[in-house]
Amino acid sequence: VQLQASGGGLVQAGGSLRLSCAASGRTFSAYAMAWFRQAPGKEREFVAAITWNGGGAYYADSVKGRFTISRDNDKNTVYLQMNSLKPEDMAIYYCASDNRRWTNRLSDTRDQYVYWGQGTQVTVSS
Repeated sequence: VQLQASGGGLVQAGGSLRLSCAASGRTFSAYAMAWFRQAPGKEREFVAAITWNGGGAYYADSVKGRFTISRDNDKNTVYLQMNSLKPEDMAIYYCASDNRRWTNRLSDTRDQYVYWGQGTQVTVSS
């Protein structure tokens, strides 16, 4: 299974970015997907997750109302639309795939996700 994240970059505070994560190697549409992020010197933290069919989503409190996770199962891709970016959002963003098929129970713990992308850097200038 391969996950390829892209879309990171440099943006001013208040700006927007859209991250993408393209998956290959197994039936993408059967699994929940998530985004995590890791800032320098900090633990990797949960950002958002989406069910296998896109019918449900779950967000960290710190991004709720500003970020939107979505997916296109025809394109084997999950997205993270990030609006109203803040300097504290600056981190490497990782996409990850759950290992449970067809579940609607979303998890915010790293151990639940077994496949990870390589990460994409998001830098927010104040």
